[in-house]
Amino acid sequence: MTEERAKQKMNDRSIGRYVGRLAPSPTGALHLGNVRTFMIAWLRARSLGGKLIMRIEDLDHPRDKPGAAKEAIEDLKWLGFDWDEFYIQSERKEFYRDALEKLRSKGLVYPCICSRRDVEAAQSAPHEGEQLFYSGTCRGRYTTWAQACRELQMRGQSSRLPCWRFKVDAPSIVEFDDVFAGRCVYDVSSSFGDFPIARDEGAAGYTLAVVVDDSAMGVTEIVRGDDLLSATPQQILLRRSLDLGDVSYLHVPLAVGKDGRRLAKRHGDTRIKSYREMGVKSQALIGLIASSCGWAQEGENITLADLLPRFDLSTIPHNPWVVDKLGNFVTPSTREAPLA
Repeated sequence: MTEERAKQKMNDRSIGRYVGRLAPSPTGALHLGNVRTFMIAWLRARSLGGKLIMRIEDLDHPRDKPGAAKEAIEDLKWLGFDWDEFYIQSERKEFYRDALEKLRSKGLVYPCICSRRDVEAAQSAPHEGEQLFYSGTCRGRYTTWAQACRELQMRGQSSRLPCWRFKVDAPSIVEFDDVFAGRCVYDVSSSFGDFPIARDEGAAGYTLAVVVDDSAMGVTEIVRGDDLLSATPQQILLRRSLDLGDVSYLHVPLAVGKDGRRLAKRHGDTRIKSYREMGVKSQALIGLIASSCGWAQEGENITLADLLPRFDLSTIPHNPWVVDKLGNFVTPSTREAPLA
C-alpha cells in the first residue's frame, strides 16, 4: 500500500466514512446471484456517500479459472458498477505472512496433518456444508511445520502439505449484531473447533486473508451472502487476536433455484456473460435483480445509479430469491435491438 493510500485510510477513519467492498473470486463466471449481492453492497456504499473497494480474491488456486477475474470485471463494468480502489489478493501475500507470523509468535496456531476426509470421518453426526467441526487431533502433537511434513512423508503422503489451525479455547462465545440478519451468537469451540487459516507454511487461506485485507483497506462494513454468516465468528476471533478492531457485517439471502439450492449450472445458464452475448440490455438485468429486492417493477429497465434513491434494506425479503422465470426473461423487450 502506498503512503498516499495509507494517509487516505487514516482520513477515512477520522471522519467516520463508510468503506465497503466487492470481493469476487475467479472460480467461475459471475451469475445473477453474485450480482444481486454486489448490487446491494454497491448501493449501500454509494447511498451513504462512502468508498468502495474492489478486491479479487484469487487465493483458491486449484479452483481458479483462467480469465475469470478479467471477465468478472468486464461484466460488472457493463452493468454500471464502479469502485475507488482495486486490489488482487495474490499480490498481497507478504501481509498474510506477517499476520501468520504474529499468530505463531503468540502460540495461537499449530500445524495439522489431518485431511478433510479425516475430519469428516471424525464427525459425531452427519454434516452438511463446508464448515466442519475439528476436535483438535493434532493440537500439541507437532512443534514445527517441518515435523508435521516429516510425519506425512512417513505415512507415504508427501504430496500433501499440513495446514495451520487456529486454536479455539472452550468456550469461545462470539456475539455480533448483523445489520440484516440480526443478533447472532456462536460458540466457536463447540461449533467448529480449531479451524484452518493457511494451507502451506507461509501463505494464507480465505479466512485469514480477508481479515487482514478488510482491516488494511479500512473496510467498515462487510456486505456478502448469508452462506458466509457461519464463517463470521471465526473471522471475528482472528481480528481480535491480531488486534484489528471491529467491523460491521451485513449478510443477505442468496439466489436459489426452485429446488432451494444455491444458484448453479443445474438451474440453467444465469451467467452475466451469456446475457451479454445474447444482446440483453444491462438495464433489463439490473431491473430484474432490483425487482427481487423491492426496488423496481417486474420488467422495468433501470440503471444502478437510478436505484440510489430507491435503495432500502427493509424491502429486501429475508427469504432467498427463488429464480424460476429465466426462461421467460429473454424477450425482444429485454434486448438491445428487436429480434430479427
